[in-house]
Amino acid sequence: MLPSQWLLLADLVLILHVLFVAFVVVGVVAIYVGRGCRWAWVHHRPFRLLHLSAIGYVVAQAWLGVVCPLTTLEMALRAEAGVATYAGSFIQHWLHRLLYFSAPEWVFAVVYTLFGGLVLASWWVVPPRRRGKPRG
Repeated sequence: MLPSQWLLLADLVLILHVLFVAFVVVGVVAIYVGRGCRWAWVHHRPFRLLHLSAIGYVVAQAWLGVVCPLTTLEMALRAEAGVATYAGSFIQHWLHRLLYFSAPEWVFAVVYTLFGGLVLASWWVVPPRRRGKPRG
């Protein structure tokens, strides 16, 4: 493959990573806002299980000190292209500014854990329901 093709794959992985983060962050906001707006879909169990699993995976990684597989894959693709990690295209440059921050690892573990607690609390504040099951 050409270096430009490896970079394109790396950018696609980065976009996927940003979409995952957006799902987790926007998802919890939507759950709480949806409660007030009476959006039925925020109670759907499959969505809620997927959302809780996503943040649970992040929290587990943080506590175990595991680097996200998407980050590892992206770095490997950039290395395969022969470029320095996190230097490259416009898309990559700006999406990285959104995703990556410099702080000690324990800070991320605490933040992810607190955010995971917020998602877990949503199961009691905005309980999921089976489809067709009336409120009650």
